[in-house]
Amino acid sequence: MTTFTELLLGGLSIGSVYALIALGFVVIFKATEVVNFAHASLLLAGGYITAVLHDDLGFWPALAVGIAGAAVVGSAVDFLVMRRYRGSDHSVLAIVTIGVDILLTTELTRLIGTDVMALGDPWGDRVVNLGEITIAQTRIAAFVAAALLITAFLLAFRYTSWGVAMRAAAENPQTAALMGVRLGRVSMSAWAVAGALAAVAALFLTVFPTPGLERATSLAALKAFPAAILGGLDSTTGALAGGLIVGVTESFATGYQSELTFLGGGIGDLAPYLVMLLVLLARPAGLFGTKELARV
Repeated sequence: MTTFTELLLGGLSIGSVYALIALGFVVIFKATEVVNFAHASLLLAGGYITAVLHDDLGFWPALAVGIAGAAVVGSAVDFLVMRRYRGSDHSVLAIVTIGVDILLTTELTRLIGTDVMALGDPWGDRVVNLGEITIAQTRIAAFVAAALLITAFLLAFRYTSWGVAMRAAAENPQTAALMGVRLGRVSMSAWAVAGALAAVAALFLTVFPTPGLERATSLAALKAFPAAILGGLDSTTGALAGGLIVGVTESFATGYQSELTFLGGGIGDLAPYLVMLLVLLARPAGLFGTKELARV
């Protein structure tokens, strides 16, 4: 029972980080209806800036600059690249984000090289003992930070003028533009928010028990992609639920690997995609996604 509880808590913690990444996918999709395949490079950019600056600035200022830097990179991608293709088919825009991701990730991995970069977090390898259960402080911090950020985003999305503009743009861009909503600003702000969320996620993906930021860190963002898909790409609630489902599934599949040897090695990495496939077979729009209706 102790192992089960530890795996559950660990899964909820890492799942909350996946939810942050998935929320970045959802924000951009709701604002522009584009699937952003460049999200992994935004995550890597935020982590890299924090890792480079923490020795000189200290951890918290470096993290703040990393978050701001990733937000600026996201805004720049929208302003310099995506805006030029506005009006094109959404599949074309998605392909453009793949090109952006290749460009940014190649440059960032060149800068990182073969190093494993620490982010200088204050939690280190300390753990908390709750009876027989042991959990890393970084996992608790990740869960608390993700819960606060997701709650703040949901409140802003519902009660601020920015949130109203986002919802109007997602519902009907043409009508929103006629009502005075500036779609360019909505799109740029969505990219900035997605970059900031990715930078926070980069922190918690690279602290203990992970050794640090490295070239493969961007691949972790791919684990959040099934979270966004199975939750529903246009649902903020779905991003949260999908992230937690993926995190818990991965944690249990990895923790009970020895009992699942008949499924082969590495089932922990594969399990989230299997869950996504099963969910999509039953609900093609995802658990909380909006079903498209067609008049016949």
